[in-house]
Amino acid sequence: MELLSAINLLALVLLPFVVPKIWEACWIFLLRPWMITRRFKKQGISGPKYRFVYGNLREMKKMKKEANDWVLDPNSNDIFPRVVPHYHNWLSQYGETFLYWNGTKPTLFISDPELGKQILSTKLGFAVIAKPRPEVFILFGKGLPFIEGDDWVRHRRILNPAFSMDRLKVMTKRMVDCTLRMLEEWRKQISGEEVMMRMEINKDFHRLISDIIATTAFGSSYEEGIELFKSQTELEEYFVTSLTSVFILGTQYLPTPTNLQLWKLDKKVKDSIKRIIDARLKSNSKNYGDDLLGIMLKAATSKESEKTMNMDEIIEECKTFYISGQGSSSILLTWTTLLLSLHQDWQEKLREEVFNECGKDTVPDSDTFSKLKLMNMVLMESLRLYGPVIKMVREATQDMKIGHLDIPKGTSIIVPFLKMHTDKAIWGEDAKQFNPLRFENGVSQAANQPNALLPFSVGPRTCIAQNFAMMETKTVLTMILQWFRISLSREYKHAPVDNFNLHPQYGLPVMLQPLDTK
Repeated sequence: MELLSAINLLALVLLPFVVPKIWEACWIFLLRPWMITRRFKKQGISGPKYRFVYGNLREMKKMKKEANDWVLDPNSNDIFPRVVPHYHNWLSQYGETFLYWNGTKPTLFISDPELGKQILSTKLGFAVIAKPRPEVFILFGKGLPFIEGDDWVRHRRILNPAFSMDRLKVMTKRMVDCTLRMLEEWRKQISGEEVMMRMEINKDFHRLISDIIATTAFGSSYEEGIELFKSQTELEEYFVTSLTSVFILGTQYLPTPTNLQLWKLDKKVKDSIKRIIDARLKSNSKNYGDDLLGIMLKAATSKESEKTMNMDEIIEECKTFYISGQGSSSILLTWTTLLLSLHQDWQEKLREEVFNECGKDTVPDSDTFSKLKLMNMVLMESLRLYGPVIKMVREATQDMKIGHLDIPKGTSIIVPFLKMHTDKAIWGEDAKQFNPLRFENGVSQAANQPNALLPFSVGPRTCIAQNFAMMETKTVLTMILQWFRISLSREYKHAPVDNFNLHPQYGLPVMLQPLDTK
């Protein structure tokens, strides 16, 4: 009897704590999805049915797995159905705007370009970076793209000078030196009477951009940059495997095998960055230099509160810039190389332009790149068809109205760049064809709508390092065209895949033919 009374007493004590949790679970898993689905249906917006806890994750995972077995015609730029098959299927079923569920997270897909630009460029605080999963921070760091409010304003103000055109011009020589090292290694691999060599070029681009970033932004040695590159690459592989799993709040703290490996690799990356920072602090330079790291270290000692950064913030910004910069530039180089391999006429046009403006043996400088009009057109077309970032995500921080849409608080919004960049209504009947001449009169005149190309986003949160990325790409591409003729290997399988950025699933094997001896 006493035991029963004790149990009843314990139940009464726990009741105030248990009931709210049960109600919260019912709200998250059942009531909220039902209410939000009804709210969007009243606006004529539907989508795949919400499934308990998982939402539509299982469908997405299944469709992606099936699509990963497809191999496309190398000449086809219609990659949207393979890269994001779930979006492709749901577009045909539910229209240009639809609702789906990323677990219990309502997600609104909006392919209207004007609404998309409005969402990305709004300064009114209605749409901000969506709250990411914790492993996103482990990979990318809590740098500029992932902070908000006054912290974002402060960081942006500090980092802006590092990417001024004057500083980028100074960086060009270091970019050239890094590229020259790679090209000389390529030439050494072509031995004897060989006139062509097979090269898995996307891997070399990945290493090269890592070297350029380590050298130009952090002033570190080649060896230090490669060590950081290896650790970050391992971390990225573990991150990609977690993207299609259901995230349960609190599991990021559990010592699961995946979490343990993520923590270990994250520590390796941070230790590599700390060694680079310590080396700079121990140098004799009193002003720490004028590259990205130097500018942040100066901010660490600033007495002005709006211009200061602490050491943890510096480490996070280094992580963010390293992985983001490495991905976007190396991927842009990879897909541009593919397009030039397929369209030999354009490769020869670019080579002729490089020879005319720079010469066959002259090392390019920053003044050269402004003269390369055809190269700029090709890069714009590459960004349109194979932009590294295929979508942008925002989140409604309150109930908001965008255009004709009423969007509930907490809804994620997908702005699908890959879909918008190949939309025939915007780009014409040849939207899925490689045609750099569409940019002959500039980006604003290339489509039926002004400024329809959004590879680096738009508005106040546009990519701070876009000019750095373009300078890197032009440097590398110019020098490759001076040294080698590139054609596609027969082993290439055209299989673009979304691993956070747009990657070639089976790599990019090409054939390199030296133009002459250097």
